Parts: sequence; structure tokens; C-alpha cells
Amino acid sequence: MLALNNVRKIQALNLQETLIVLAIIGILLLLALPNLMPLISKAKAIEAQTQLKAIHNAQTTHRYMYSRFTADINELDFVPPKTVAENGTANYRYEIVAATAATFRARAEAVTDFDGDGVLNVWEIDENGNPKQLIKD
Repeated sequence: MLALNNVRKIQALNLQETLIVLAIIGILLLLALPNLMPLISKAKAIEAQTQLKAIHNAQTTHRYMYSRFTADINELDFVPPKTVAENGTANYRYEIVAATAATFRARAEAVTDFDGDGVLNVWEIDENGNPKQLIKD
């Protein structure tokens, strides 16, 4: 027979203590979030830069083959990713805004407002291959 005196209690957190810890973590997150928004915007802008460089590479290949840049994104070996508005993962919409035989400009426009200020991020790339930010979010 086991004696009831030999049973040990295990230290654990009760429900109230757990809820207090979660509330404190939530408050700390709310305090830290405004400081993290520029980092989040910067990380999402890397998507635009990477895809614009892919468009630049596709345009360069197209120019080697046909001796001209194209204004039709469908002629390139580039498939734009589905945006979050289309149940995809991309935060930007991509288009070629101008193209001649010797020059082109492609644009990436954000489909979501990263920091909630009403301004959407816009990036462009040209035939030189350097992406630049036109409108900062």
C-alpha cells in the first residue's frame, strides 16, 4: 500500500499565471511593433528587387535573341508570382512600363500597405539593371 505522505507535488504554473505572462508578452509586442515596421518593409522590398532583377535578366536574354527589348511581359521567360490579393504570396504587381529597341523600364508596385500610412511602395529597374525605389513606404 502506498502511503499518501510519500506523494510529491510537481511545481507548475496555474491558468492565471499563464494568462498574466501572455498579457505581458502581448504588451511588449505592441511596444516593439512600431520599431520593427521599417525592417518588415525592407524585407518585403527585397522581393521586388529580386523579381525586377529576374525581369532584367529575361529582357537581356530577349534582346540578345531579337535585338530589341519587349513591352509585353508575356514574351519574356518570366512568370509573375500571384499576389496576396490573388491568394498568392507576392506583395508586388509587376509590369513593363516602357520598352524600345535599346531601353526598357519595369515597375513593381506594392499591392498592400506595409506600414498602414496609405502610401504603396514602388520600385523600378531599367536596362542597366539597378533597381531603384521611386516611392518609399
